[in-house]
Amino acid sequence: MKRLILLTLFAAGLPLSSHAAGPGETVIRFEEIGEKAGARFVHQTRKFKGAKSDVLEMFTSGGSAVAVADYDNDGFDDIFLVDSDEGASHHLLRNNGNMTFTEVTKTAGVGGGNDPLSICADALWFDYDNDGWQDLMIVRFGTPLLYHNERNGKFKDVSAGTGMTLFTNAIAAIAFDYDNDGDLDVMIGNYFKPVNLIELKTPHVLPNDLDNAINGGGVTFYENVGKGRFIDVTDKSGLGRQTGWTLDLGHGDFNNDGLQDVYVACDYGTDRIFFNEGKGVFRETTETSLGFDTKKGMNAEVGDYNNDGWMDVYVTNITDEYMKECNMLWHNNGDGTFTDVSKETGTCGTLWGWAAKFGDFDNDGWQDIFAVNGLRSAGKDNYIPVVVNMITTPGIDFTDVNNWPDIKDMTWSGYQKKKMFRNLGNQNFKEISGPAGVDNVLDGRGLALADFDRDGLLDMCQTNADQPSLLYRSVTQNPGNYVELKLVGTRSNRDAIGARVKLKADGKTMVREVNGGNGYAGQSTLMLHFGIGTATQVDAVEIRWPSGKIQTVSVPINRLTRIVESK
Repeated sequence: MKRLILLTLFAAGLPLSSHAAGPGETVIRFEEIGEKAGARFVHQTRKFKGAKSDVLEMFTSGGSAVAVADYDNDGFDDIFLVDSDEGASHHLLRNNGNMTFTEVTKTAGVGGGNDPLSICADALWFDYDNDGWQDLMIVRFGTPLLYHNERNGKFKDVSAGTGMTLFTNAIAAIAFDYDNDGDLDVMIGNYFKPVNLIELKTPHVLPNDLDNAINGGGVTFYENVGKGRFIDVTDKSGLGRQTGWTLDLGHGDFNNDGLQDVYVACDYGTDRIFFNEGKGVFRETTETSLGFDTKKGMNAEVGDYNNDGWMDVYVTNITDEYMKECNMLWHNNGDGTFTDVSKETGTCGTLWGWAAKFGDFDNDGWQDIFAVNGLRSAGKDNYIPVVVNMITTPGIDFTDVNNWPDIKDMTWSGYQKKKMFRNLGNQNFKEISGPAGVDNVLDGRGLALADFDRDGLLDMCQTNADQPSLLYRSVTQNPGNYVELKLVGTRSNRDAIGARVKLKADGKTMVREVNGGNGYAGQSTLMLHFGIGTATQVDAVEIRWPSGKIQTVSVPINRLTRIVESK
């Protein structure tokens, strides 16, 4: 395994393509700098004991997550990397402002959570008390942890007093203001049903159906009621009926009514969509909006890929040697329905998909896509024929972990090259992974985008299961001009999550929303990034704040502008 890691890291760090950009030609390129930047750490999945330990380890190997935020308010985004094995510490990396990072986990006091009966799986930065400083939540197979930012580089564990006491096998979390009351609420996505996998009382814990499973954990929704307290409103809000195997959550204003709606990506069965009706209630419209599917939803990323003013959704599924599912790029039709255009746009196949993000990597005004993939890279023997034999055995009980064949040192959909798609601006994308220098073959999980060095280009942090993290610095040649915005709410939540910005430049009208953690196992920057191509000025900027306030502003190009919600 050590040799494998060294080989794959070498592949990830190969010199960039020798193709030189012609006069005025834009070439998207990245340089992997994790080691020299001080941002390379090896994730560890939880190790189980006893029979079928390797099967349980495989089903819980999704916890390699990354969350980005400026926790110390110095103007540069920092990185938090999640670890998952018993006793393993996470990694809080403070951005030094020169594309290097210093680990400050121990001083900050945020390394814990992997206790003997809990498994850390995701992290989320959000300012739950609106004091202007990012707090940190860690969700677990267990109960969540909440750390309050003490403003001095240290955090205080306030979990005991939050009211978030439900035991869940949580794999995802997002924060947004569902009732627009000015503070951030929290939605948690649960994979397994709420049984402790470490002290297993029954072997019947795996999906009851590989296409239509209904024995998963669903979601948990906590409303922020102030003073650091949250209450469970899952049933009251209309979200409590589902029992899918939730892998990711995404939120956005899908019908442009000023309220945040929710997309739930589920493994082993249909994804679901919920529209926010206001007054604290969501209405499920899966059947009419999407139709029911039997795919393996892994990612819920929200963005307007075609600049039509409506928020679309990108979901990764599994398209490899056995399952030919295809991803879903849900084009928002503007009438409450969505059409999958992944095949038509060339974004269908990303192999065994995990995280994927929209981002304008060349600043041309069109959002591109980067997707990570790969389940398990190990020995030369292939686990797929073995598991297919089990799946096709008549009368097999899929829920019983004892019925799943041992994995041992076999590879299962491993050594897969990552996928980057350049948005051509004509409803088509072109794969550019190799020339861009991002086609590594690690077992990807999480992904976060941020302009870590404030040069106007989006960089990326990729996490990998049982393998080192990667940090990609953009060295794109001849990029377009850009605008970066940092929004600060006053009547709205301080993070301005849910704020919508409409920017006109270069003959395009672009829409971005501030989101609170969309995309599998990866929270990107709260900063909004717009590429504006060859434009030398911005024609108009309109902000719709979560409070309902509409604000028009003028902003310069090629710099970050801080905008405070007007009173």
